[in-house]
Amino acid sequence: MRSDPYQLRELLGPSIEKLGYELVGIEFHPNSYNALLRIYIDSKNGICVDDCQQVSQQVSGLLDVSDPIPGHYTLEVSSPGLDRPLFTAAHFERFKGRQAKIQLGLALDGRRRFSGMIKEVHDGEIIFQCDGVDLTIAIDRIETARLVPEY
Repeated sequence: MRSDPYQLRELLGPSIEKLGYELVGIEFHPNSYNALLRIYIDSKNGICVDDCQQVSQQVSGLLDVSDPIPGHYTLEVSSPGLDRPLFTAAHFERFKGRQAKIQLGLALDGRRRFSGMIKEVHDGEIIFQCDGVDLTIAIDRIETARLVPEY
């Protein structure tokens, strides 16, 4: 198995959910010296350090047995935080009306970074209001997306 976040989600998701947590998303940052595997979890009651430790122990065991990531890496389990990452169409739908920052893999109209409001979500696309203009962006073009914290 490659270190593909979708395959890692299939491997780790059921165990994390059995512990009572939502698997928000997985980021994998390869590096020739020490890669980083970051897993975001959430629950109705929020996340504390003990929750992260419990999930980390469970996930470590699964990763040791299945060995999906070659070489050395650091495992980090975290809450999504105030600047919550958005990974799926359901995440964008849940946070319609909120401000977000997105970065595209390939430029759109000469830009890769946008900041604006999530207006609509349908058929694998979001309508993102940026600088007073509605942009239709395919979710699979989005490299990273995060909510802008509201204080």
